[in-house]
Amino acid sequence: MRHAAMAAIAAGLFCAQLAGNALAGDDEFGHGNDNGHRRNDESIQLGPRPFFLVQGMDPSSLKSKLLGCQDGPFRRTEFSISHRGAPLQFPEHTREGYEAAARMGAGVIECDVTFTRDGKLVCRHDECDLHTTTNIVDTPLNASCTTPWSGPNSSPRCCTSDITLAQFKTLKGKMDASTPAATTAAGYLGGTAAFRTDLYNSRGTLLTLREHIAMNRSLGVKHTPELKAGNPTRINQVFGSQAAYAQAMIDEYKRAHVDPRDVFAQSFNLADVIYWVTHEPAYGRQAVYLDDVDPSVGIPPLTAAELRDVRRQGVRIFAPPIPALLAVDSNDQVVPSQYANDIKAAGLKIITWSFERADLRQGASKAGFYYAFDPQGRAIKKDSDMYLALDVLAQDVGIMGIFSDWPATVSYYASCMDRD
Repeated sequence: MRHAAMAAIAAGLFCAQLAGNALAGDDEFGHGNDNGHRRNDESIQLGPRPFFLVQGMDPSSLKSKLLGCQDGPFRRTEFSISHRGAPLQFPEHTREGYEAAARMGAGVIECDVTFTRDGKLVCRHDECDLHTTTNIVDTPLNASCTTPWSGPNSSPRCCTSDITLAQFKTLKGKMDASTPAATTAAGYLGGTAAFRTDLYNSRGTLLTLREHIAMNRSLGVKHTPELKAGNPTRINQVFGSQAAYAQAMIDEYKRAHVDPRDVFAQSFNLADVIYWVTHEPAYGRQAVYLDDVDPSVGIPPLTAAELRDVRRQGVRIFAPPIPALLAVDSNDQVVPSQYANDIKAAGLKIITWSFERADLRQGASKAGFYYAFDPQGRAIKKDSDMYLALDVLAQDVGIMGIFSDWPATVSYYASCMDRD
């Protein structure tokens, strides 16, 4: 479907983009002045995890380099992008998680953007994830869900578009998990993965996009909102069209007078990205086309010709997942994939996702999707080896930034390697 959607984009859009884009050169991204003067690097606190991981590495020049940085100084960097806040330990898309991410040196913080029944934009990973990411099924609002929780194995489905903003704001964020066989609603809310924690579940403040923008400004970080796919019928009912939904997200940044160079708008839908490139060129200039490549479920990588076409249509930043960009060679070394080379050859800048989103304690062979480039665990044998993958992404693939569920791990590397 992704390839068909690309073919459907009108060829004339690129010319329209060129006409509206009187901005700086291709190699300049994110150098706005909205937040750049408030770095507050002295407030960065990485905690013990990066040090624990570095100390566990096998002897190598990379380990020696990283150990040499253990006394800092550590700084905020746009190379370190907060993925949903800090969901390795904090409930995702909550104020507490976002603030933790900023404290850990993330220079860009994400809000996945979806909508309430009354058309307000809010931060949630999915239109219909409230049953696993909030306490909704254990509140009276359970009755408002598309499919309420009704007992063991009842498969609830609770959407932001089921409720109003006022109702949404009464909910509390929690770790994204559930126990389907639970006999009580409170029990259903459990199930947090063993490599995460419920330690910070006591508070989970949900935010609107507008509140997220204000918070980012107060923290001195930049913005990366992702327009989430949703129920097309509900999108049309609330906004009138997909294009109007895409415009509504940008309008929040314009209303707040956010410098476009401080915003990296994202979407998995190429049509959204091209809409911004064409109709909001100041913001579209560094819009991010997220790539959902996953051959295991039948989504192949784009061909070299398709990548060049994406660039011709005005897209500058492309964001595949980590496993699409890496491979393991015959010497059991992590190396760039052919896909990574094709993306760079097409003239696209690269952001990738998501670091610290897999349990690597038993190595890549047990870690699932994010380490599928090493299915036998020949190179990535333990959690500390994640730095081997990160180093190849940074030095050889040449990514401009990486999303992480625990930004401190990336911030340590970025500060040590002097990545902006």
